[in-house]
Amino acid sequence: MASTNQINKVVESIVVLGDLIILNLCLFLLLFFWKKAFINLPFSCTVSFMMASLTLCYLACFGSRGRVWDSRGIRADQLVLRVLKNIIAFSIFWACIMTFSGISIFSPLFFVSYFFILFLVLSIYRIIIRHLLIVYCTKGKHRRYAVFIGGGNNMQMLYEEMESSLASSVYEVVGYFDIKSNDTISSQCPYLGSPDGFSDFMSVHTGIKHVFCSLSMEEGRYNFSIMNYCENHLLYFHGVPNVCKGFPRRIWHSMVGNMPILNLRYEPLGKMENRILKRIFDIALSGIFLVTVFPFVYLIVGSIIKFTSPGPILFKQMRTGLNGIDFVCYKFRSMKVNDEADSKQATVDDPRKTRFGDFLRRSNIDELPQFINVFKGEMSIVGPRPHMLSHTETYARLIDKYMVRHFIKPGVTGWAQIHGFRGETKELSQMGGRVKADIWYMEHWTIFLDLYIIYKTIANVVIGEKNAY
Repeated sequence: MASTNQINKVVESIVVLGDLIILNLCLFLLLFFWKKAFINLPFSCTVSFMMASLTLCYLACFGSRGRVWDSRGIRADQLVLRVLKNIIAFSIFWACIMTFSGISIFSPLFFVSYFFILFLVLSIYRIIIRHLLIVYCTKGKHRRYAVFIGGGNNMQMLYEEMESSLASSVYEVVGYFDIKSNDTISSQCPYLGSPDGFSDFMSVHTGIKHVFCSLSMEEGRYNFSIMNYCENHLLYFHGVPNVCKGFPRRIWHSMVGNMPILNLRYEPLGKMENRILKRIFDIALSGIFLVTVFPFVYLIVGSIIKFTSPGPILFKQMRTGLNGIDFVCYKFRSMKVNDEADSKQATVDDPRKTRFGDFLRRSNIDELPQFINVFKGEMSIVGPRPHMLSHTETYARLIDKYMVRHFIKPGVTGWAQIHGFRGETKELSQMGGRVKADIWYMEHWTIFLDLYIIYKTIANVVIGEKNAY
């Protein structure tokens, strides 16, 4: 049985595959007609490397952006604007890759021409996909007819989902059975009578193949009889949990033996293979950085810190880590030695900062010793930023779901930081925004998302951030 999630995955796969074909085909054709582009390297080597780097850049930048195709409310101009924003970020990233690889085979005119053509072709492609999706939803040739058993809040929420976006092309709700008619469910969903008349109704309307049955206590006594009827008459039975009260609208299930369990959220890093992949990634990057770059950074930065202010080079502070376990977090010292270091956040014009420390904080260089924490396994390169113990204690009382962010390792950078949630939290809503961003990262983690966050972090450091202080 197809579901809206399956349709979304098919659409996403088509979009990604089409994008990859378009960006590589545009490059190949432009190189073919732009003979001056081939200067230093053989044609085959050049094209192969450029196509491979294009593909990797695309997957790193846009492989974890989430669905945009399951809503018909997205206008064509909004899609074009998204493509433009993506192209700008993508072009900068790819230019950096090509520069660092030592390949300078195209002129600025070639570079601009390629991404302008790519923008036009991708925009047209996305608009065509959007149009075909709207046509698919409108015609609904493969629509399945369904009935509801129960008319409570959970069934109303299900009905709203079925009447919106892609779900409307999958299911058409004929009506609902309930002990009595009620105003909870939409008036557009007809009342079909008591569940006692379910079997008689279904014997007449043989085109209905799907039955969605509420699992709430009020209608629960009908579940087994209706379930048995469905099993004996080639009908699909779907149980709808009553999760309106006390649960978020979107929950996930797992199995303990043969017992289904409802979970509050999907956590990719809950899988062992994903944790191993992320750990290998952390060890590789932090190890390379600590062996090659960090010794020189430590020598230069450490010397300046020692000459400009009395005190240690590294600032060590207890922070809250994975599963709420405290650990020692390392930073280059950017402040004068003071008694408020473990309780007070840094502010824009904080008098505790040294002159060199102000530069360290604005450039994020003060965070580089945390790669030691990453290599030790106390932190990850990407994850929620670790907070001082006093802040953890305070915000855990004030912000809903604050402690959820500690289900994964803290990071040197994170999803919240690249979206502007950094620096001093003057208002409670600012910390609330950080928490929401951290939880979003937990629920949507992929290795490509980590690569994208690292790329955005580097870009922000180069451009500069107003909240970095």
